[in-house]
Amino acid sequence: MATGDKQAEDPIEATDRHVAVTDTGDATAESKATAVTGYRGPAPGTDGTLPSPISVSGTGDAHATEGGFANSGYIHHVSTEHLTMVQQRAPREPASWPHQVGVIPSPAHSFQRRAESDHLRAAVDNGGTAVLGQVLTGMGGVGKTQLAADYARTAWQDGSLDVLVWVTASARSPVVTGYAQAGAELCRADPDNPEQAANTFLAWLTPKDGATPCRWMIVLDDVADPSDLRNLWPPSSPHGRILVTTRRRDAALSGDGRHFIHVRLFTEAQTVTYLARSLSACGRHEPVEQLAALGRDLGYLPLALAQAVAYLIDTGLDCAAYRDLLADRATKLTDAAPDVLPDEQAAPVAAAWSLSIDRADTLRPAGIARPMLQLAAMLDPNGIPSRVLTSPPAVAYLAQHRTAGQEGTAGPPDHVSHQEAMLSLRALHRLSLIEHSPETPHQAVRVHQLIQRAVRDALRGDEYNQAATAAGDALVSVWPDVASDTQLEQSLRANATGLAQRAEEALSQHDAHGVLFRVGKSLGEIGQASAAREYFEQLVEALTPRLGSEHPDTLAARGYQAQWKGQAGDPAGAADAFRQLSDQMLQALGPDHPFTLTSRNHFAFYRGQAGNATGAVAATEALLQDRLRVQGPDHPHTLTTRGDLARWRSEAGDPAGAAEAFQHLLEDQVRLLGFNHPDTLAVRASLAHCRGLAGDPAGAADDMEDLVQRMLQVLGADHPEFLTASYDLAHWRGEAGNPAGAVQAIERLLEQTLRVLGPDHPSTLTARGVLANWKGQTRDPAGAADDLERLLEHMLQVLGGEHPHTLTCRGNLAFMRSLAGDPSGAANALGELLKDEVRVFGPDHPSTFTTRNNLARWSGQAGDPSSAVAALESVMLDRLRVLGPDHPDMLTTRHDLAVMQGLTGEVDAAVEALALLLEDEVRLLGPDHPDTHVAQYSLEQWRKAAEAQSLDGDSS
Repeated sequence: MATGDKQAEDPIEATDRHVAVTDTGDATAESKATAVTGYRGPAPGTDGTLPSPISVSGTGDAHATEGGFANSGYIHHVSTEHLTMVQQRAPREPASWPHQVGVIPSPAHSFQRRAESDHLRAAVDNGGTAVLGQVLTGMGGVGKTQLAADYARTAWQDGSLDVLVWVTASARSPVVTGYAQAGAELCRADPDNPEQAANTFLAWLTPKDGATPCRWMIVLDDVADPSDLRNLWPPSSPHGRILVTTRRRDAALSGDGRHFIHVRLFTEAQTVTYLARSLSACGRHEPVEQLAALGRDLGYLPLALAQAVAYLIDTGLDCAAYRDLLADRATKLTDAAPDVLPDEQAAPVAAAWSLSIDRADTLRPAGIARPMLQLAAMLDPNGIPSRVLTSPPAVAYLAQHRTAGQEGTAGPPDHVSHQEAMLSLRALHRLSLIEHSPETPHQAVRVHQLIQRAVRDALRGDEYNQAATAAGDALVSVWPDVASDTQLEQSLRANATGLAQRAEEALSQHDAHGVLFRVGKSLGEIGQASAAREYFEQLVEALTPRLGSEHPDTLAARGYQAQWKGQAGDPAGAADAFRQLSDQMLQALGPDHPFTLTSRNHFAFYRGQAGNATGAVAATEALLQDRLRVQGPDHPHTLTTRGDLARWRSEAGDPAGAAEAFQHLLEDQVRLLGFNHPDTLAVRASLAHCRGLAGDPAGAADDMEDLVQRMLQVLGADHPEFLTASYDLAHWRGEAGNPAGAVQAIERLLEQTLRVLGPDHPSTLTARGVLANWKGQTRDPAGAADDLERLLEHMLQVLGGEHPHTLTCRGNLAFMRSLAGDPSGAANALGELLKDEVRVFGPDHPSTFTTRNNLARWSGQAGDPSSAVAALESVMLDRLRVLGPDHPDMLTTRHDLAVMQGLTGEVDAAVEALALLLEDEVRLLGPDHPDTHVAQYSLEQWRKAAEAQSLDGDSS
């Protein structure tokens, strides 16, 4: 302000007074006054000289009267102890529109439009003005800033904005600074008071009646903490757009109508396009399959892809070599990063999430987000069950590794509750370090594979091993004993497999962690016996050089390998493997070691499974004597061996003796384990089965009906043992004279089995075969044959052509063809089956004998009884050699041979043979056994035929 009208004659002249300068503008001065634009307020002082000069530059016209002070330039320096001078900038005219505050980041190399770009633009109405605030959220590195920059740049360039303000919002201070700059430039706010200037700007954004509308957009990039924006959110306006980018997902960010847009990873197609364009710009070309594979290795993360391209160009490596570098577990992410980051990126991939992890660790419950992420980093990135990360071993790990010095803990430092573990997952989710979806409990936690790797890279050797061991302990602690939930089993296996891949050495340093065995057992328990066998083969190869061939865990792995070999359809190979393993255990561990005894038990079992029931009886009897001596009569393994011995006695042709043995075993099981113990229930099922085989199907059905009700209460409707018992009940009902009821029961059970075990489980496939057989025997053999043909196709895909179940299905199919009126077709099918069974099982296997027997019988029924007689005589001699004279299968062959003799015209020979057979069946099976009744009926029919033949001879 001008306070005088005369120009100063000296450059600088003033009184010895404090000088306050405000309202700068043109000024003149009389003598003894200073020509400076501005106003000097009154100040104390008396004599009239300045002890030190005032330095002024850039002066213009200035006028002041005596006692006034005016300034028309910039005062560089005031050197005096007695002079106080305050200069205020001249008010600045508001910037004209359109106007931009802040710098929009440059476009990334090979930037691509994505679905999120369309989502952003969809929030703008037809008039081009924003109606909603939007929040771009996602993990670090997905390209949120680039999407926001593209959106802002496009809106700015198409003329739809009057004001654009870009603010880096990583803390409260830069937000205030950005707003203050906008206030100074747009509404004459004082930049020397940033808080006030920021408030002035926010007030200016509020729509005002009669004022020209301003179309504005404010971008708050990289909001680290929603609380930083308290009282700094732009006001709602029909003409304003608010866009936030952040890794946070707090509810506070969605207030006032703001909408979340979750930024996802690139798709595979986007990844390949990005890599191809980026490399081709430098004259590099890579095979599409390598580009796609590199994208998978990097998890389709844009930040990682950009840095990978820079590394490839800088080093000259091709994609295959770079992928090999990444696959090397000794290589850290920092080793695969370029020296100079592309696209103005602030941090390499390895450090992209460190600040987020630090911040997550401060959220309640403080100090456990980091160790929780360490556990998750060891497991499957595609889904970790919640129960794993909140299990007792996991919670113990969180307590042990809780970050020191954190406040807000609930309980002592060495305690973490289940609820706190869940809250730590939510904290990591809020920072976009994990995806936590409680509604999908089997895959509740997902972690990007590069976040996992960065976390693992930060762990030292001991820390790494501790995290891996805790993760393994957590998996084992929640793994169900019975594989009744297919999806859970699949998730647990995927997590255990991922853990083993990342921490194989940690899990087998001194012994093999239990989780390594649980993976293979799970595969077998859900029906994937071949996969289980292959898994244990690989485990044996891994453990042998690390632990030694005679380490108990190596030997145990070999045992599991042999076991699943047998379950996969090679019982003879399994028996041979267990024989060799038993010999080695005998040398390495001694004859009385539990592993040695268990291996002998398996040898006996698979010897029986391979068709040598008599040999299985002998081996099991010898084992039982050693178990009684070493472990005692009441040891669970001793009881198991007694059950195996009873079973093989039944298979060897003595179901009545087996039933008696099971009855004694049941009494001991009840005494030692209780009536409801699963082992007790299993013995009851075996007892009922032998009772049925011994000729009392009705009694077996009654026993099974009571047992099924008990199992339902104890085990539940989805337990595999309950389903097996229910199928046995249906079978014995059918055998007792109610085949239609058996069909209805099996149809209901099959639906339940499909739901519980899935369509490919061996138990499901077996149930389909049982249902078809009962249908064929009751009402529709042709339809049953069609069902078995479809089942056979499925079995060939799932189990393979040489699996015992597949071969059994082929035999049943031939049987149904015979019942449907095609004995010739049945005989031809059995001829082909016999060749495969001799090759797979050997000539003396019970299944081979059964097929030979049926082939001869149906050949005779097809019109060639003479050839059938010769074939059955051969079968009888072989069965007599292998099974002995009293085996039930031997009796079956004798019956079929007698019938075929009758069909050839040797009626008297048939009658004589059937009479002898009936005497033996009454002796061995009892007078009420179904097979005894069949023999009696056949004898009566052929006696009538003999009488008729005799009468014909007399009349002639």
